Amino acid sequence: MPGSKILASAHYVPNDIVTNDDLAQIIDTNDEWIQSHTGIKTRHISLQGENTSDLATQAAKLALAQAHMKPEDIDLIIVTTFTPDGLAPSTAALVQRNLAAKNAWAYDIVTACAGFVFGLSTADKFIRSGTYKNALVIAAEVNSKMMDFSDRTSTVFFGDGAGAVVMTADEHGDGIVAGEEMHTIGNADVVHSGRIAPLTQLSPDNYPKIDAFSQIGRDVFNEVTELIPQHIYSFLENKSLKPSDVDYFIPHQANLRLIEYIANALNEPIDKFSTNVIRNGNTSSAGIAIGFDELRQSVNLKGKRVLLTGFGAGFTYGSILFEF
Repeated sequence: MPGSKILASAHYVPNDIVTNDDLAQIIDTNDEWIQSHTGIKTRHISLQGENTSDLATQAAKLALAQAHMKPEDIDLIIVTTFTPDGLAPSTAALVQRNLAAKNAWAYDIVTACAGFVFGLSTADKFIRSGTYKNALVIAAEVNSKMMDFSDRTSTVFFGDGAGAVVMTADEHGDGIVAGEEMHTIGNADVVHSGRIAPLTQLSPDNYPKIDAFSQIGRDVFNEVTELIPQHIYSFLENKSLKPSDVDYFIPHQANLRLIEYIANALNEPIDKFSTNVIRNGNTSSAGIAIGFDELRQSVNLKGKRVLLTGFGAGFTYGSILFEF
């Protein structure tokens, strides 16, 4: 059976840029505090009515253009998001409609900030089955619509954006996926968003009400710092590799301080790590997708190893290793 390879990548962010000083006008915070704690300077926020499917569609169109493919060439569309347009139809279905990708079936994956890694893994399996040839994997988030803008512990981190790749069958090779490892630890109390409470009584005014994004920041930091460096070490060791054997790391863009911590724990220089979080903020599952596109556009990846590591709400984490 064929492996999979990546033909093209692209990303899209809303036009509106919100600075730390802008946030300080509505939240009790300031630029110095935000930068010192997160490393974030700006973030793109969807203020022109663009929803998650709109960002995803724009990123997909750019990726298809890069691949010189038509929407009807796509067999499968996977959108990874935990800020969907709605519960039904899926955001992926809306993207399929927007693109007029009439030959593709589509669905969403919800693993929060680890979503793009899980999406790539899933598309790779469908392609390896031999049943499907071309897949669009899109990570898209409009985090801003889920924020409580009185909660400075969460709101200052997040931005909106989308990234996409076109994956296709590698008919003459094993593909670029050299290994993967995924984990889930069911801990819904550390991070949650969009909870819908069940009914307690029948009433004419009952309708769904969802909650805003919420996190226990210190617990999230502790979970990441305890689990992720060891996960990367163990994952690479099982492949008879060391961190120094990896040319580039693309971790979840949670905040710059966490990325710096992971780099230090792996004893690897920070310039081997993607860091678009400084200007984009935490774009959840889209951060790795955007980072991959930026890396792919800036360097020749032939002969390189690239490790993508996602971690987020759930608690869900995992890595996928590309060898180009």
